[in-house]
Amino acid sequence: MSADPLAVQRTPIPGLLLVSLPLHGDERGWFKENWERTKMTAAGVPDFGPVQQNISYNEQVGTTRGIHAEPWDKWISVATGRVFGAWVDLRDGPSFGTVFTAEIDPSRAVFVPRGVGNAYQTLDPGTAYSYLVNDHWSASAEYVFLNLADETAAIAWPIPLSRAVMSAKDRAHPRLGDVIPVAPRKVLVLGANGQLGIALRRVLGDRRVEYASHEDLDLGADLSSARPWRDYDTVVNAAAFTAVDAAESPQGRATAWRVNAEGAAALARVAADHGLTLVHVSTDYVFDGTFDGEYPEDHALSPLGVYGQTKAAGDIAVAAAPRHYIVRTSWVIGAGRNFLRTMHDLAARGASPSVVDDQRGRLTFADDLARAIAHLLESHAPYGVYNVTGAGEPMTWAEVAREVFSAAGQDPDRVAPVSTEGYSASAGSPTAPRPRNSVLALGRIRGVGFDPPDHRESLAAYLSAELPGWRAAAG
Repeated sequence: MSADPLAVQRTPIPGLLLVSLPLHGDERGWFKENWERTKMTAAGVPDFGPVQQNISYNEQVGTTRGIHAEPWDKWISVATGRVFGAWVDLRDGPSFGTVFTAEIDPSRAVFVPRGVGNAYQTLDPGTAYSYLVNDHWSASAEYVFLNLADETAAIAWPIPLSRAVMSAKDRAHPRLGDVIPVAPRKVLVLGANGQLGIALRRVLGDRRVEYASHEDLDLGADLSSARPWRDYDTVVNAAAFTAVDAAESPQGRATAWRVNAEGAAALARVAADHGLTLVHVSTDYVFDGTFDGEYPEDHALSPLGVYGQTKAAGDIAVAAAPRHYIVRTSWVIGAGRNFLRTMHDLAARGASPSVVDDQRGRLTFADDLARAIAHLLESHAPYGVYNVTGAGEPMTWAEVAREVFSAAGQDPDRVAPVSTEGYSASAGSPTAPRPRNSVLALGRIRGVGFDPPDHRESLAAYLSAELPGWRAAAG
């Protein structure tokens, strides 16, 4: 009776793992831990989140089933008997068509990733074949099938298929040359029409990526069936209610809580239930701005106004998702109306605006933020919270405005500095409290290989590229 330690062996098929399971036996028989999450994930098996167990009982030697690639991951083991297992990679990519075979009995299990075709042939009578899956069976699920006798795969079945016990359906499946490969799971970007959503489209492109606006997917609706979630690997939540001042009104407050907090919590539940990676974009407004220094990722949340409170609640909810990135940023500049364009328009009209001069931070250009998110996903960085802003010496809003005036050929001294209190008093309508210090520490994002550009240099480059177009539009 095997009492060898738990061991994980990689195979020629990426992600397909052969696992040795200790059997603890005596005169009564044996016992094994068929799936033990803590031990097996520590040994290198993915934490795939099984939700359903299925068992196939096979009376006769030579019973042959497969080759089926299913839209979920599987943990395969044998309770009694022995099988010859065969796996064929049917996923789109360079490993398509790769074959691996092995004999498995109760002392061996196999982790089969989504899109890898699975088949087996029984070697003992009365064989019970068990598999755990991380999604519930559905009649609408899309399978990919391969003929058991495919000449390209050339599986060396111990018992010739001419003498095997098979279904007519398995005999009729297509050959490898006729199989449509299983496409990789997709990325879903929410908030596709916002500044960051537009930048993410430029950075991520359209291959394997879907973009959803508020009209396509309302974060306040029931998300459990809003999408076929098994088709996705990652959700990027770039959607938010960002009208900071409007959030202080009764209607705005309700909307901010529904979208920023309840919507984020609903996404976190979907991510946990379906094993998705959730990227959630957060803000410096989760802090009160009184900290003397750069805010680290683990600083205690201390929001001042409704917008910050709802975003902080969303952060807390998202942190409960096993695979999450909370990307905290500040002072985002992207497509459409933004602070820089507003200042340029004022400069062109000869106005002399009063701009707050006691709030300090760094600009974050949407394309740089999108590239940082892509880097986290592509590098498989450790999950958690990451600050992402421009780098370099912080500025005030008034200093930023003066840079715009100078670039537009106008006198920067026309920008009059004003305190936050003074600006609020002159606004004519209620304004939300804002953090005076929005400077976020960048050590952690640098530690995973992404180096944010200096925001002053990015500002100069942005103005150089955009100003001619703004002038032309104004003219």
